[in-house]
Amino acid sequence: MNQDQMKKQVAEAAIEYIEMGDVIGVGTGSTANYFIDALAKMKGKIDGTVASSQASAQRLQGHAIPVLELNEVGDLPLYVDGADEATRQLHLIKGGGGALTREKIVAGASERFVCIADSSKLVDVLGKFPLPIEVIPMARSFVARQLVKRGSLPELRDMFKTDNGNMILDVHNLEILQPTKMEAELNNISGVVTVGIFALRPADVLLLGTPSGVEKLG
Repeated sequence: MNQDQMKKQVAEAAIEYIEMGDVIGVGTGSTANYFIDALAKMKGKIDGTVASSQASAQRLQGHAIPVLELNEVGDLPLYVDGADEATRQLHLIKGGGGALTREKIVAGASERFVCIADSSKLVDVLGKFPLPIEVIPMARSFVARQLVKRGSLPELRDMFKTDNGNMILDVHNLEILQPTKMEAELNNISGVVTVGIFALRPADVLLLGTPSGVEKLG
């Protein structure tokens, strides 16, 4: 079973968490795209979706699945999204696609966050995947200097602008031994919109696609 097949497998497994009449939070990325495609097969059972990016909104609308504004619907029963890295403690790094801020907002507004990923994303310690940090443009250099002081190597994501009109710094050379502490600390740097550590609000369930089937953590 290849990586794409494992992604499709966990995306379809996440459908089981949906209840009739739900408004579903939908993430961004290749695994989330498989979830959107699976969702299309039962779209008549839900009342709509809240998308974490313009790209996901377009894919949902392409399947004629209603996309609503979070401000219109309030709290959500369920959010389904992928991850760039995940631990068995359900802490994540997200934001490889640049949608981390909206993903974090939708995750925070959801009662249950089901993370779907293939088994290659499971790690013992977060940080091998460069940590995305969304920054206000005028603060780019300032934030980068603060990160360098912490021994990390920030790199501006070239020719990229978030859906919010901001920039992304991808931070290398991190070993994130205390994810909740680091998330709070980096979020407090002036000019940071948010950081791609999802530990203060981790996943509630992690569905991992493996060659032998779906493994559930949490």
